[in-house]
Amino acid sequence: MSLKRILVIDDEDDIREVAQLSLEMVGGWEVLTASSGNEGLQVAEAKQPDAILLDVMMPDMDGPATFKKLQANPSTQQIPVILLTAKVLYADQRRFSELGVNSVIAKPFEPMNLAAQVALALGWES
Repeated sequence: MSLKRILVIDDEDDIREVAQLSLEMVGGWEVLTASSGNEGLQVAEAKQPDAILLDVMMPDMDGPATFKKLQANPSTQQIPVILLTAKVLYADQRRFSELGVNSVIAKPFEPMNLAAQVALALGWES
């Protein structure tokens, strides 16, 4: 499997750190991080990651608003997005899937399983 580049956009330092370590150590992928929607948009455009893990609840610009901006930009609209969220109610899940994201991963996630969840959601071989 070729080296994948993942962008993790989350306003919580500890979540970014755990996700980065997990995806690097278990998945063997290169991980980029951003602490806000605006920073994430800039990194996504500049670095063209293979996928984005995007937190739903962030100050300033939340995950769904960030996703809409990614979709509106021709240079980032093809990048698959997986939402990370503590909101796991059916109504929330349905709303997220209607956005057009590739998948939703519940927080807190199991660090040892995160890379496998991402690979499964995106159809990457594990």
